[in-house]
Amino acid sequence: MRDDPDYDEYLVKWAALYEGKNYDEGLAGYFLTKSHVWCEAAFDERCHFAKVLEVGAGTGVHVGHVRHAFDEYIMTDLNQPFLDSAAAREKGFGGKVTSMAQDATALDFPDATFDRVIATHVLEHLPQPHRVLREWMRVLKPGGTLSLVLPCDPGFAWRLGRTVGARGKFVKAGIAYDYWMAREHINAINNLVAFVRYYFPHGVQESWRPLLVPSMDLNLFYIAHVQKD
Repeated sequence: MRDDPDYDEYLVKWAALYEGKNYDEGLAGYFLTKSHVWCEAAFDERCHFAKVLEVGAGTGVHVGHVRHAFDEYIMTDLNQPFLDSAAAREKGFGGKVTSMAQDATALDFPDATFDRVIATHVLEHLPQPHRVLREWMRVLKPGGTLSLVLPCDPGFAWRLGRTVGARGKFVKAGIAYDYWMAREHINAINNLVAFVRYYFPHGVQESWRPLLVPSMDLNLFYIAHVQKD
């Protein structure tokens, strides 16, 4: 039996290639960027969330698509190579954006700290997502909003896009793409949607993109905004 590939080496390679291969190239890059745009379509400059937390922020791609006003925006991730890239995005926000190491499953913040919590392409990676949702709601103020962006994996459109898009680029760069996706994407979209609908039967704004019809096979992304009671 082969040894496991080195996780730390994978993280360094993945962080170095992540934006260039995922966001800056081809049709897959276009749609991945659009997932962040679609998430923020529910808000505009007339909206104001004083204190915002982004969990699993990765290299910090999402903050550049936020349209609403905020006083403080904290980007968190557990992987240092990603945080190093995210920190470079803090410039240009007048000190309102900061980054720090945090475990998205056990946040080091008091209850009811944030007006908005954002998690884009995160929940599919985390064990026991039903408990993670409860943790994210814990740090959210009453009346605050939890925003989720989830890939429609293993839906047909997502699997097709992965095969003809990102996969070849990362394999060519020396990353065991299929292996790491098997380890990283551990929660199927239909199960995650079931959790969201069970825990939040009211006050949820859902959308499926790009085709809008509620189908995991025909779409690439599921987006939900949950308002805390």
